Amino acid sequence: MKKILILGGTTEARQLAGKLAEDFLVTLSLAGRTESPVAQGVPVRSGGFGGADGLAAYLGETGTGLLIDATHPYAARISANAAMAARKTGVPILALRRPGWEAVQGDRWLEVDSVADAARALGDVPRRVFLALGRQEVAAFEVAPQHHYLIRSVDPVEPKLVVPDADYLLARGPFGETDERVLLEKHRIDVVVSKNSGGAATYGKIAAARTLGLEVIMVRRPDLPDVPSAETVEALAAMVPHFVEPDAERGV
Repeated sequence: MKKILILGGTTEARQLAGKLAEDFLVTLSLAGRTESPVAQGVPVRSGGFGGADGLAAYLGETGTGLLIDATHPYAARISANAAMAARKTGVPILALRRPGWEAVQGDRWLEVDSVADAARALGDVPRRVFLALGRQEVAAFEVAPQHHYLIRSVDPVEPKLVVPDADYLLARGPFGETDERVLLEKHRIDVVVSKNSGGAATYGKIAAARTLGLEVIMVRRPDLPDVPSAETVEALAAMVPHFVEPDAERGV
């Protein structure tokens, strides 16, 4: 059976691994940023590889026949390392690229290029801010201590932000629109800060903000390597058999 390495950390990566595991030897790699990841159903490797060179070495040592980048849309460095490792080794690479959200009528989006830009965009006047960015990013908001922050993450934020007014909420999605609206109203939020993650699991806060007429500061996606890709688990799974066949059988 051909060996496939999936760089994961998303729900889709776990779904893809399960779909491919019947026909291939699948290993799912997690960056290790989540302390208690959900069960994956296939062998899991946790932690980094040591950059593109380390990943290339791993691909060679394990005889991996296909590399799949199914990381979060904002894991730009991992995606860049994956593309470089594939070039170095000649191992085929595919990417699962979840489509981003698009603003619709009623949305009040202010789009910015980075989390640091989002912190500056909050302005000088104190506001009640919902940060739904994950614990790795929220320290950027220490430059704006005048605001009240509601910070939601899967794992605890440690150390806590050096700001005078912050509440912390531990929760794992998916999050529905109704529950998100209740949360925003309960905490009297007037601005939501979000990455454009795409997908349905965390769209509830965007829909709730629209219903409540709240501003959303939306961090744009980073540029990612140009590699063969698909938008859904099903579409990517359908591509896999072609990419793991011997070159002679693929006619290249």
